[in-house]
Amino acid sequence: MDLSKIKTLIDFVGRSNITELTVTEKDVTVRIFRTAAGQEAVADPEQKPRPIADAPSSTEKPSHVVKAPVFGVLHRTPAPGEPPFVAIGDEVEEGQTLFIIEAMKVFNQIAAPLSGRITRLTEIDGGEVETGELLAEIA
Repeated sequence: MDLSKIKTLIDFVGRSNITELTVTEKDVTVRIFRTAAGQEAVADPEQKPRPIADAPSSTEKPSHVVKAPVFGVLHRTPAPGEPPFVAIGDEVEEGQTLFIIEAMKVFNQIAAPLSGRITRLTEIDGGEVETGELLAEIA
């Protein structure tokens, strides 16, 4: 990876909301970190509350949280104008696509880690999500 590409990546991180970027090209990996002045290097994932819709529940059952594995633009539908992959209350099967996260022109499908019912669901659609941000809960 040449120096001009690295400078471009540094500029990208500086202009965006992301705090970390890792890029691998051939056998070279570049990792870029950004922290705000006076801020600790460890980020608190609950720092910025995001809209989450809850399903009404009569009993609390153990649930599994689905978090964003990468930073990017979250898409709740397979294509514009189509219905979302899932809604609150939907039964899902393990491996079923729940979302797509677009990161650097790559569309990453986010699959259900287990079978169950969607009890919580992010309201973000077409907006940015951070790595580790809560997207859904499956009970």
